[in-house]
Order: sequence, then C-alpha cells, then structure tokens
Amino acid sequence: MSDNNQNSNSSSGTTSYSLNDDRRVRTLSPGRLVARRFFRNRVAVTGLVILVFMFVFSFIGGLITPYKEDQKFYRTEQKQGIFAAVKENKEQKLVISEDAGFSKVDGTMFEAMAKTAKGSFKVKTTSYTMEEDGEDLTIIFPEGEENPIAFVSSYVVSPEKQGETFPFEMQYLILKSITDQEDSFEYDGQTYEVTEGGGVSLDGEPVAYASRYTVNPQNADTFLTRQFKEELIADIEAQKETFSFTDENGETAEYTIKFDPATNSWSILKTVDSYVFDTYGSPSMAHWLGTDRNGMDMLTRLMYGGRVSLYIGFIVVIIETLIGVVLGGISGYFGGWVDNLIMRIVDIFYCIPSMPIIIILGAAMDASRVDPQIRMVYLMLILGFLGWPGIARLVRGQILSLREQEFMTAAEATGLSVHRRIFRHLIPNVIPQLIVTMTMSLGSTIITEATLSFLGLGVKFPFASWGNIINDVNDTYVLTNYWFIWIPAGIALLLTVLAFNLVGDGLRDAFDPKMKR
Repeated sequence: MSDNNQNSNSSSGTTSYSLNDDRRVRTLSPGRLVARRFFRNRVAVTGLVILVFMFVFSFIGGLITPYKEDQKFYRTEQKQGIFAAVKENKEQKLVISEDAGFSKVDGTMFEAMAKTAKGSFKVKTTSYTMEEDGEDLTIIFPEGEENPIAFVSSYVVSPEKQGETFPFEMQYLILKSITDQEDSFEYDGQTYEVTEGGGVSLDGEPVAYASRYTVNPQNADTFLTRQFKEELIADIEAQKETFSFTDENGETAEYTIKFDPATNSWSILKTVDSYVFDTYGSPSMAHWLGTDRNGMDMLTRLMYGGRVSLYIGFIVVIIETLIGVVLGGISGYFGGWVDNLIMRIVDIFYCIPSMPIIIILGAAMDASRVDPQIRMVYLMLILGFLGWPGIARLVRGQILSLREQEFMTAAEATGLSVHRRIFRHLIPNVIPQLIVTMTMSLGSTIITEATLSFLGLGVKFPFASWGNIINDVNDTYVLTNYWFIWIPAGIALLLTVLAFNLVGDGLRDAFDPKMKR
C-alpha cells in the first residue's frame, strides 16, 4: 500500500520523505535553521557584509599598502628664515690677550673693572693703566710694562678668508694702525699694508678688515665675504628693506632686512627651501586620504587603526567571556554559599567606577612612560578584567534554569564528574546567548577604546587606532579645515560598531526558538 502511495506521489511530481530519511534530518538540523533565519534577516546580513569589508580593509589592506604604519613623508617648502644678524657696535668691546693667564674669577673682575674704570684700576695685587688712543681704542697695560694685555674698541677685526683667525697682538696692531691712520705695520717679520676702509693686505692679497658692524651668520658653517657685508651695511645705512647680492658665481639672492628696536639689531631674512613634514597634506594620487599632522599616510593609518581596534575589541571580549563563563558556571551549578560569594564579588565589580579607574591608570602609565606596545596589553587586560560581571550573571541565570532539566539528571545518574557536567553539558547550551552577548559587547568595547584613545589614555603613537586618529579634532582649526583627517576614521568606527550591533540582533533573532520560519 505504501509502495502504491510512493509511486503515486512520484507520478504526480512531488516527493515525500519518511521521518528517518537522512535528507529530512539534514534539512531540519538546528545549525541550518539558525543560519537560514539569520540570512533571511536583510539588516543582519548588511551588518555582516560591513564587518567582512572592515576585516578585509584592516587586515588585508594593511598588508598590500605600499606604506608603513609610521612612515613619514616630507615636502619642500619655501620659508623666510633668519640668514644673519647685524648689530652696530655702539658700545666698546673688551679683547684680552691669550697670554693674560687669568683665572675665571680674576678674568671676571678684570672685565668688570675695565668697562667701568677711568685711567687705572687694580685687580687683587696687580695694577693696570688705561691709555686712550683716539675715540675708538683704549689700551690696557699692566703697570710698569710696555706690552698691552687688553684693549677696548668698537671695531671688530674679521678675516677675509674662511677659517682664518687672528691672535690678540695682530688685532691690536690692526686697530692701532687704523686709529693712528698709518699705512702699514710690522707683525711676525712681515709688513702688512692698511688700505682705505679699514682693510689689511699682505703683498697685495687682502687678509683682514675692521668694521663697527658685527655680522653673524645664523649657520656657523656659513662664511660671509667682506663684499657681502659691506653691501649689506650700505643698504642698512640707507634704510632699505630689501637687499640683493650677486656672488662670484653670478647667482643672485634676495634678502629682507628687518630691524628689531628691542635689541637694536637687524635680522637678515632669506627665502630658502625647507625640507619639512608633509603635515596635513591634501588627498592626492599618492595619498588618497591625505596625510596627518606627522606627515603619515592617512589611509594606511586608517587600515592599521582598524586592525588595532578590532584586536583590542576581540581580545577584551574573550577575556571577559572566559572569566564570566568560569565564575558564572560555578556559581549557577553549585548555588548556596558559592553562589552567594561569587554574586557578591559581581556586585562589588558593578560598584567599581570603571572609567575613573581607567583614566587614573592611563595617567599613571603616561607618567611612567610605559612602552606603547606594553600599554596596549595593559589596556586589554584592564578592560577585560572590569567587564566580566555581566557575562557571569548571564551564564549563572541560564545554568540555574538548565541544571534542573532531565538531561542533567541523566548526566548525574551516569556518574559524570562535576567538571564535565558544567563544561560539556551546561555551558554548550548557553553558547547561543553567549554569542549574541559577545557580539553586542564588541561594539561597546571598540567605542570604549576609541574614547580612551581620543582622550590620550588609550593606544599611543606610533600605533594607530581609530580613537587616536580622531584625537586630531581637539584642534578647532583641524576640525573645520582638514575633514579628511577625522571623518574617515569616524565613519569606519560608526559602521563597525553599527555592524556588530546589527549582527548581534540578527543572531539573537536567529537563535530564538520561537521565531517563525
């Protein structure tokens, strides 16, 4: 009779299965039912697609990007920088002989007395005589000696060639010859000629010159020629605001002359090519999302930032789940004083102000200058250790209802150990609720990490996270002018947290046995 029914069903185009048919069992498996319910939820599938994209973007994108996470980029900028400083010597300067042999204290006393004394002065047991030679030269002799030990003048002797220096005696002879209007002087067996304008030459070759202006280059390796100084001083005396100079190679450079009345000196500014960080560079073909304040590629930082945020989110949730499942399982199964003890611990953790504690610990790590990589480990441990009570209560509640079921009575009757009863029979029945809770917790954990990083208490440079990328918006100028710095990270953070919540909602609906097919 059954054969006839089966034949008739086959002839009519329909196929019926018996209850023990393997294909029917496979069709009704719980896993497939859950998957079918989940994938029928378009909102949950949308969240899953977003998560897949974020994982690919963060993990695979970070591998294929041509740049490193902390790679800095530079650009050339033209800036006006200080090239030299010019000061007119309206006050006379003291020059002391190298052979004076003063101690530090005696030298300080000698210098103070030489600037204020008139005619003569005494330092400890030695007396000194001051003789004026014209308006700009005062010579200082030890009493009873003919050779000077120092002089005071408003003129400064400069070399014609780079690297040359002149001893005290030659500087003295140059200034004395200029003051006495002599044509030459003898030094070290050679005759030096004094030319017009304070120049000194040997055998027709310029050697040195004296000037009342001090011209010091900003860079100690830069040598300024006499021609440059004289032309510059001429333009300063003519009260010009710009200065142009053509060097011996025919290259012309433009300078800006800026007077500072506070120091009674002139700053000579020159436009130079400066090699600087490509800070807040606009989006381009080389950098699709521009560069940040450190000159790093924003797209690459966004990829690595997603990797760090997801790492932290998953590890924190795993730590929370492990602690919560163990303590919640023990509490729910044994009950009695064990349950009371663990639940009081849970209550204590609920009363702990998590955010202030995390902020205090973050400030302490800042003060201790903890390595950024170790700091991330500490952050994950702290967040995981403070977040387990909710999962422990969930597991305890589920086990309290499951331990009275018939299958647990059968497991106890067969003599299974307590460990196997809890972790092989009770906990697996809580996994669906755990999966939903873990999925929903991932979003909140990522938000917490982003908040701490935004406040400067989470992930530290050079590591990137979406939170410390958005940290740049604490500057109003960046917020309004450099949208490509913070908007992409904000969108990535928003989409990821939203996607985790959508997937969590979808899993909750899929695991609900009361859902309609």
